Order: sequence, then structure tokens, then C-alpha cells
Amino acid sequence: MPFHVKSISISFSVLFFFIISVIGWIAGLTPFTCCKRALIGAVVTYIAASFVVRMINRILIEAMVRAKLNQQNGDVSAG
Repeated sequence: MPFHVKSISISFSVLFFFIISVIGWIAGLTPFTCCKRALIGAVVTYIAASFVVRMINRILIEAMVRAKLNQQNGDVSAG
């Protein structure tokens, strides 16, 4: 069953937005700087997570197709 790319990517980007914001706040940066860096980090995380989830979906779909083909080939050779 393929994963939902958009919802997973958004979840990761929101999580990393807050993580980067807190790290900047602890480091003593201004709120504007924290926001800019967190926003850039969230965008980069969204792109990376989208790519990773799509790759995982491709691998899963390929495995499901291969298993179905092997199952059908096994049924044909037995009959």
C-alpha cells in the first residue's frame, strides 16, 4: 500500500520547522532570523521528504508487481 506523499512531507516539514526554530532560539538568534532559517529548513525538508517517500512508494509498488507476477507465473507452470 503506497504512502501518502503530501501528508507525510508536510508532517516532517512542520516538525523540522519547530525543531530549527527552537535551536535558533536556544542559540540566541533574533526571532526574525529563527523564522527565516526555520522556513528555509521546512521547505528543504518538504522537498527531501517528498523525494524519499516517492522512492519508497516506487520500491513498494515494484515489489508488489513482482510478487504478483511471480505468483501468476507459479500458477501457470503448475497447471
